[in-house]
Amino acid sequence: MAQERLDRALAGTGRWSRKEIRDLIRQGRVQVDGAVVTRPETKICPETAQVRFGAETVPLQPFVYVMMHKPEGVLSATEDARRKTVLDLLPEPLRRRGLFPVGRLDQDSTGLMLLTDDGPMGHALLSPRRHVDKVYLVELEGQADGTDVQALASGMILGDGLRCLPARLELLDGGGRCLVTLREGKYHQVKRMLAARGKPVRSLKRLSMGPLRLDEGLAPGQWRMLTAEEMAALRQTTGRDAL
Repeated sequence: MAQERLDRALAGTGRWSRKEIRDLIRQGRVQVDGAVVTRPETKICPETAQVRFGAETVPLQPFVYVMMHKPEGVLSATEDARRKTVLDLLPEPLRRRGLFPVGRLDQDSTGLMLLTDDGPMGHALLSPRRHVDKVYLVELEGQADGTDVQALASGMILGDGLRCLPARLELLDGGGRCLVTLREGKYHQVKRMLAARGKPVRSLKRLSMGPLRLDEGLAPGQWRMLTAEEMAALRQTTGRDAL
């Protein structure tokens, strides 16, 4: 199994910069397999080493999974010369890992964003064959009604010929707000479907993707690593045994 420097492995978790973790190691605050380690260059095997910071076990995984509450005005992209992207909201150690957003949200849309460097998992979540549900909270100009519910449920054909899979529309507050559940993710699909029904979207917020639900404790722009329970749910959804 591949060996890696302890400071590099810990910096890769995104919790500390390389300088911060070097200082913590030299202060004797990191243990590897039950023994205090004071040399940042100590080689470990990230897949098998048991690393602790104080009383806390620090998982060293081959991939990183970040949940973000995407704010309005930020691009779902890895880089842009003029505008801020979701990666710009992360610390430098995480940006260096080559993370990418799984699926997209429009610049003016908000909500759940999953970022990872696990390409196969990202592909599995977005694969049309898996039909992973994505739920959006939508505020409309006007009010949706039962005819709109039926139109989305039957599978719409948009003006440009795009065929949409059946989608669920749940009315809230008399139809001025609604929940939309998609099993695919075409370009601007929610907005295009509702605009075709004469109900333009005022705001859109993604609440969930498959088993992942937006942590409402995250303010817009904030992020955290996925929990062990969330990772296990992703593993079950994507059929992958090693998240």
